[in-house]
Amino acid sequence: MTKAEKQQLVAELTNEFKDASAIIVCDYKGMSVYELEAIRKNARENDAKVKVVKNTLASIALKNADQEELELVNTNLVIWGSDQLATCKIADKAATAYKEKFSVKSGLLEGKVADVATITAMAKLPGREELLGMLLNVWNGPARSIAIGLQALAAKRAEEA
Repeated sequence: MTKAEKQQLVAELTNEFKDASAIIVCDYKGMSVYELEAIRKNARENDAKVKVVKNTLASIALKNADQEELELVNTNLVIWGSDQLATCKIADKAATAYKEKFSVKSGLLEGKVADVATITAMAKLPGREELLGMLLNVWNGPARSIAIGLQALAAKRAEEA
């Protein structure tokens, strides 16, 4: 890479990292191109981005984006997005699918450093749609009970008549 290309990449990453609410750093050593493309496809479906970046360039971009500093060593794959849960789920799903080759190292959630346990816990939380479904189910419970009771009462009255 030329110096101009590196500067352009750092500028792009800085803009992306400023808008990201979750940035996760993962180790991908030993993965095939096909496996990496599967992770990228999953990220695209969830409005997240995945990129293999040199450690120094990623550190500069994080610093320029006013994010806390992460320890970047060895090979790193960076996953970032505006939805924290979706980004954590992408990393956790990849770590589960490719146990020997892929692992979550650390990350930033809302600009604060998060460890692997926090990222894994966030990935286990239900998403917005699941929570809305649970809430609707709770709200429909009493109405459903009343409807069942009225139906039973109507059936009883029909038998008596």
